[in-house]
Amino acid sequence: MINKIKELRKIKGYRQEDLAKALNVSRQTIIAIENNKYNPTLELAMKLARYLETTVEELFRLED
Repeated sequence: MINKIKELRKIKGYRQEDLAKALNVSRQTIIAIENNKYNPTLELAMKLARYLETTVEELFRLED
């Protein structure tokens, strides 16, 4: 799965630490998700989308 978290986070001016704290996860979790090393749970994906003001479908895409 590919995601646009890093791109949207930077546009919004958030640091990885900001996102991690807001979502109650570690910075390492955010790093792993951004680098496509970890697929978040549905709950975390929905929280990420809400925090970044987008939809889950816009934030995540299945690889072809």
